[in-house]
Amino acid sequence: MTTTSDAELIEAGRKLFAGDWQFIFASPSIETLPPMAGLEVAFAGRSNVGKSSLINALTGRNALARTSHTPGRTQELIFFERGDQAGLTTGLRLVDMPGYGYAAAPKAKVAAWTALIHSFLQGRSTLARVYVLIDARHGLKDVDLDVLKALDKAAVSYQIVFTKADQVKRGELDARVAETAAALAKHPAAFPEILATSSKGGEGIAALRAAMVRLLRERQ
Repeated sequence: MTTTSDAELIEAGRKLFAGDWQFIFASPSIETLPPMAGLEVAFAGRSNVGKSSLINALTGRNALARTSHTPGRTQELIFFERGDQAGLTTGLRLVDMPGYGYAAAPKAKVAAWTALIHSFLQGRSTLARVYVLIDARHGLKDVDLDVLKALDKAAVSYQIVFTKADQVKRGELDARVAETAAALAKHPAAFPEILATSSKGGEGIAALRAAMVRLLRERQ
């Protein structure tokens, strides 16, 4: 059941992401990060989990974030923001992070991405939350748990978002959410609510937008 408060948040989320979202910066190293401004939310996940597709679904832009079937294609921290921030009390940026786990790239390059991600997480005071994307078909893997531990250590708030939920039967998805929620109880920086989304079908996109609106209001 959707309450009046939920409905208001969903509408506010729709308006927030109906703006003119644009690519603003690509940072291959910690030295090239853009100046901190407003609030930032980052999207992390295994290579090819659907980070770019989710950003496109959130913003209603088919090609804002580059998607690829090749794991490891995103090699930098990619920043997006609304081009018309004047109407917002607090500006919001979206950050597409390099995928972790398997990547079709030399080990030295992967090591450089990993160092960049850790430096970003530990030194970015404007980073309000990391959305850790998990493929709903597979659930948490060991490499995901390693990332959650790193986020706990860095004291960075994070929330689990399942992707590709349309490819899993409802009963299986519900079981995976419950299983993941139980695992999160051991992680101090984890936000308890788990969201299930589908970039293709649109499921959960409005709820994720609403969650970001709530986060913005809490940090104002």
